[in-house]
Amino acid sequence: MYSISPELYRQVAGRLSDAIGDGDYFSGALDFVFGPVSCRLVVTVIVYRARVVLPEGERRPVTDLVPVWWEFRTDAGEGPTDNDFSFSELKAFLL
Repeated sequence: MYSISPELYRQVAGRLSDAIGDGDYFSGALDFVFGPVSCRLVVTVIVYRARVVLPEGERRPVTDLVPVWWEFRTDAGEGPTDNDFSFSELKAFLL
């Protein structure tokens, strides 16, 4: 089993955050390489945001992510490898 490191969670969180952008919903796949491992996150997520009004403008920070579907795949070159990815753990790096 491939153990998901905090560095990999940070990598996935950054890529997912970029993919979501200012949206309130995201559905798609993120493919990337992390060291010797090919990774693929397939996710459909509803994004909840707060509305913060400041003198310099309005912000809409993410307050919660609710996954409708997700699957995280890893391949270390010998075919798909089971992993211990947790969406709850990923959320800790996003919120």
